[in-house]
Amino acid sequence: MFIRFGYVSNALNLWDCSPAKTLTYARYSKLDGEAQSEALLAVTEQNLEHTLRMIHYNIAHQIELYRFSSSLVPLATHPDVKWDFITPFSYLLKEIGKLVRENGLRTSFHPNQFTLFTSDKPHITENAVIDMQYHYDLLKGMGLEKEGFINIHVGGAYGNKETATERFYSNIKALPEDIKQRMTLENDDKTYTTSETLAICENEGIPLMFDYHHYYANKSDGDDLEELLVRFAKTWEGRQAKPKIHISSPKSEKEFRSHADYVDLNFIMPLLKKLKEMEMDCDFMIEAKQKDRAALRLVEEISAVRGVKRLSGGSIRW
Repeated sequence: MFIRFGYVSNALNLWDCSPAKTLTYARYSKLDGEAQSEALLAVTEQNLEHTLRMIHYNIAHQIELYRFSSSLVPLATHPDVKWDFITPFSYLLKEIGKLVRENGLRTSFHPNQFTLFTSDKPHITENAVIDMQYHYDLLKGMGLEKEGFINIHVGGAYGNKETATERFYSNIKALPEDIKQRMTLENDDKTYTTSETLAICENEGIPLMFDYHHYYANKSDGDDLEELLVRFAKTWEGRQAKPKIHISSPKSEKEFRSHADYVDLNFIMPLLKKLKEMEMDCDFMIEAKQKDRAALRLVEEISAVRGVKRLSGGSIRW
């Protein structure tokens, strides 16, 4: 069993390297035309340069998984602002993509919870398509549109999960096929269980982004981990990418759904043992609050387990 590890968005070991500097619409509105453009360009350039720094950091530490921030471009999808963020930064986007490809990194995006396809309100679906297009355009600007993934949740149940699921099947038709091909769906910690999300993935030919923490927080009666993992792996067949799992652990028993600073090895050990039994290679995206620090610590802790060999800064074989 071979596993690579990665982290989300911001490398905390780097000084002042947030890729999500913001420009609010309220602040933007108070500026004149030229100042508005300058502000958009300045914030975006900083976010992309910080992303470039983190890609170099990941390469140096042999961390092969990285999730880009969805906030790279301020006000990119705002109806009164929409602007061309690709042309002025094509050089930076291409440089990021080149580094990713040359070093075999796996990258992704994870839009916010408002990007969903279960609503009965047409404008929600329209906005979801716009947001997915924004993420896809960034991947395309980097030259990663054939390998990067955009992960979202199914959406709300609105009091009737069966009806909402049918709306998903209908609303998802509004998403261009090339974007849908880069899409993954993640099981929820409250609404759609792993088995329910899997059924939607299987119906639509979409890979499942299996979240182990959410699986425990929102577990269906009778769910068998091995059976779910077999089905999960099948959704990735033909995608030229290993199955990917989100890893985190509860902050406390009282705040079970909240992510802890680091990942508790004891919490994820049943999953590791099951993957070992199945000899399933996969990638782990760490969603702990301490981000890169949590990923590196977890690799070190797993490496101390008998029979596990650390192959690089961010990968192990067991």
